[in-house]
Amino acid sequence: MDLRKLKTLIDLVSESNVSELEITEAEGKVRIVKSAPVAMGAPVTYTMAPPAAAPAPVVEVAAAPAAAAAPAAPAEPTGHIVKSPMVGTFYRASSPGAKAFVEVGSVVKEGETICIVEAMKILNEIEADKSGTVTQILAQNGQAVEYGQPLFVIE
Repeated sequence: MDLRKLKTLIDLVSESNVSELEITEAEGKVRIVKSAPVAMGAPVTYTMAPPAAAPAPVVEVAAAPAAAAAPAAPAEPTGHIVKSPMVGTFYRASSPGAKAFVEVGSVVKEGETICIVEAMKILNEIEADKSGTVTQILAQNGQAVEYGQPLFVIE
């Protein structure tokens, strides 16, 4: 396999959410496995197997400093976090043309509807589980959300 092609594959795996990639071609088989987050400067192991049953050579590649290329991770939100109680689609309003339930700076009372999560064609109203002021909206309208994903910060 062409070294430029191999380097491109390694870069694609390291920059994506893919944890493992295996490609078989006439000239051989390549398997790239990304393990847990790597400390800066620690080696990452990739294996490349020839088409025959010979042992696969191991290629050591030093991880590039992530801090130089990627911006710093966002700080953890402070305050009370309202999390999604289910997997679904997040909506800030009751219908596409309607006004959003809450905006940043809105004062909410415990039990007040703050958004909707649609799951299996059912619109589920999500209520504030604490009274206070909405300081952050952490999900985008129409975005798929996971169980336990932070949606709002209330202080």
